[in-house]
Amino acid sequence: MELLKEIKDKEYPSDTTLKIREASRAILFDENDLIPLLFVSKYNYHKLPGGGIDEGEDKSQALVRECLEEVGSEIKVIGEIGKIIEFRSKWNLKQISYCYYGKIIFKGNPDFTEKELSQGFKIVWLPLKEAIFKVENDKPENYEGSFIQKRDLEFLKTAEQVVREKQ
Repeated sequence: MELLKEIKDKEYPSDTTLKIREASRAILFDENDLIPLLFVSKYNYHKLPGGGIDEGEDKSQALVRECLEEVGSEIKVIGEIGKIIEFRSKWNLKQISYCYYGKIIFKGNPDFTEKELSQGFKIVWLPLKEAIFKVENDKPENYEGSFIQKRDLEFLKTAEQVVREKQ
């Protein structure tokens, strides 16, 4: 998968204590060409559905599970957007996010975790251009949100190019 960008607030440390987390994310289109974004109201930013790959899962299995949990939707992956590597020095974390695009096959209700509920997660459905505008103009109010904004904006803008090429 093509590396789209590296986002870091400092250079990687030279020691080997770096935690590594892999995650799958998706830009999904419903029957009206709207995509779901998760609005994290407590910290004032939007993010793509997706999350960490659990032990024993591959990227695809994690994505299907996360989309069912966060959006309440069954999905069909159509293609790749790319990957982004983040280094969050405050947490000594290197995160590799793999992003895909696809279609929503069935819409249900999300099953947010207690943490997601406490952060005020809500689903908003927007056309791709509006989603880009929303994420671009967010003003995240926490450390994590500033990384997520940069990462997901890159994924959304790349998706716009990919979708245009497919038409």
